[in-house]
Amino acid sequence: MDGGTLPGAGEPDDADEPDRIVFHVDMDCFYASCERLREPELRGEPVVVGMGYEPGETVGAVATASYEARAFGVESAMPISEAVEHLPRRAGEDATDAPDEDETGHYRPVDMEWYETVAADVKAVLHDCADVVREVSIDEAYLDVTDRTAWDAVDDGSASSGAAGPSETRTLAEGYARHVKERIEREAGVPASVGVAPNMSAAKVASDADKPDGLVVVPPGSVEAFLAPLPTAALHGVGPVTERAFSALDIETAGDVAAADPETLADEFGERGRELYRRARGDDDREVTPQGRPKSLSRESSLPATADQERKRETVSALSADVARRARERGCLYRTIGIKAVRPPFDVNTRARSLSGPVDDPDLVETVALDLLDEFDDEAVRKLGVRVSNLDFADSDQATLAGFDSEDERPRAEPGPVDDGRGDGERLTDWLGAEPTAEDDSADRTGRRPPGLEEDQASLGDWE
Repeated sequence: MDGGTLPGAGEPDDADEPDRIVFHVDMDCFYASCERLREPELRGEPVVVGMGYEPGETVGAVATASYEARAFGVESAMPISEAVEHLPRRAGEDATDAPDEDETGHYRPVDMEWYETVAADVKAVLHDCADVVREVSIDEAYLDVTDRTAWDAVDDGSASSGAAGPSETRTLAEGYARHVKERIEREAGVPASVGVAPNMSAAKVASDADKPDGLVVVPPGSVEAFLAPLPTAALHGVGPVTERAFSALDIETAGDVAAADPETLADEFGERGRELYRRARGDDDREVTPQGRPKSLSRESSLPATADQERKRETVSALSADVARRARERGCLYRTIGIKAVRPPFDVNTRARSLSGPVDDPDLVETVALDLLDEFDDEAVRKLGVRVSNLDFADSDQATLAGFDSEDERPRAEPGPVDDGRGDGERLTDWLGAEPTAEDDSADRTGRRPPGLEEDQASLGDWE
């Protein structure tokens, strides 16, 4: 997979610092999209994913609702009992037959293991397309692609932009954003909306501006004008409480925030008032930074469903070598080695073995992974993965098991071409177990975003 700079991006002028290019990638109704990937017949239908569907459960909440379900008034975090009042369950999915099929929806229980599998494919694309990725949640991330593309106009500048937003001329940045969107759709099978802007807060607003499956480009110099007519709630960091407080001050739009007296805003909201004032004016100098160190490193490969033992073992050996190499490159040791085996159609199985201490031992990774694979010897699989976890980044010399010489890294095997039905050729997918948290300025102490910012789905736990 090649996520390099698109042809023609060129090198920035050494004399000038190039305007930053930030993508905000937001998966559209992600849990519902994952259910549609598993059940294609749900496409175009109202889909509600929620908690509390287990046998005997009577209380639950909506995790996400497709746009078709939202048209009936179903919203994230709404009690399931209320959601069913707005949108009855489709006949055959409930004990009570719905009166009119056109006014019913499909309800599915939360399946985090499946969603994380799809998210791994998405995040693999993001990490391949950008040198710096900030994972905010299972379905949201910022990418700094300044070194991968440019704000330069395509060709002679006469090509009109095909994206929503204020961009009038098609730029290389727009083309690269389309490239990222198309790869996510092709390799993960789910849609994404992308906002492109010179800073993080504007990119966040842009990704929300043309959902679903949208692309909004806000070039340098146009951020304040783009934000000005939007309601204050659209500003990154403004929740319902702040929106009401703005309204009490007769501040209704982002343009009103930009025109307000910053000292008045500081008196009302503290330093956060000054920050929102700056953002409304297009001023946000935060850098896209990864959130902490990864909790695990892994690789996985999709296969045509196969029970061939040699094919499976060759794949696991190649994945093991690659994971061990990446761990060494990052200077980390690991205490746990595991595998993932996905049986058709979507039966995800994981097995792991803990070690007596942290090691750097590629031979051991392969040996343990192959031992764990033995459990699936006679079974067909459609995806295999290898993971090392419980990472240790301490700068110290550690003895390795099995007497491996850490200075003599053997060549790694390469798996043959594979095809999972959604793309062509080889696909090796990162499970980058980064520990995402909500944005500092829009999260409480629990790490959850306040009401009003959880637009697509309720938070159900951290990415593992």
